Amino acid sequence: MTSAPSAPDISAHALLAALLRQVPFLTAADIAAFLPLWRKRTSLKRGDFLLQAGQAEHHLYFVGEGTLRIYYPSRSEEICVGFAYANTLVCSFPSFVAGQPSEYCIQALRRSELIGISRTDFSAMVEAYPNFARFWRLELERAVVGRIEREIDLLLPEPERRLARLLARSPHLFQLIPKKYIASYLRMTPETLSRLR
Repeated sequence: MTSAPSAPDISAHALLAALLRQVPFLTAADIAAFLPLWRKRTSLKRGDFLLQAGQAEHHLYFVGEGTLRIYYPSRSEEICVGFAYANTLVCSFPSFVAGQPSEYCIQALRRSELIGISRTDFSAMVEAYPNFARFWRLELERAVVGRIEREIDLLLPEPERRLARLLARSPHLFQLIPKKYIASYLRMTPETLSRLR
């Protein structure tokens, strides 16, 4: 893994800028103030860890390229709880917010390029720029809705219903993520997933 506070990756910055320009209430000045704060550049090979359980999360990352899985390591298995891919944000959110050691691991499933902003810089940006405070609140609301949908998925006893809900919500995952990790995410065996597919 390469991680350095060097010049940011231009392509990841360009992708992030393009996404931010789609947010109607963010001004050009807001975006211009925000982009230079993404100073941490990280390159991961397949199997590399962005974060391991027990480490504190100090950065929020934007994925410019690649795919990653977020999982909880238990004694008996690695329980997949989420994924990140190009044009998404990723971090161990409880650790990022509280500054406590993470219970989760974040691992690259293929070569990945990310840029990161420190918790300190991000918090200062949200405090100083009301439009970014609004943007972050909307992102958090969307994340909470996603977590509720995920909880419903896990409460359903029928694996076919869990699969149907994921296919309806995020069909693109099946093009990006190896099936064994999707099976873990759906709390079923790879064999069950193959049979249902």
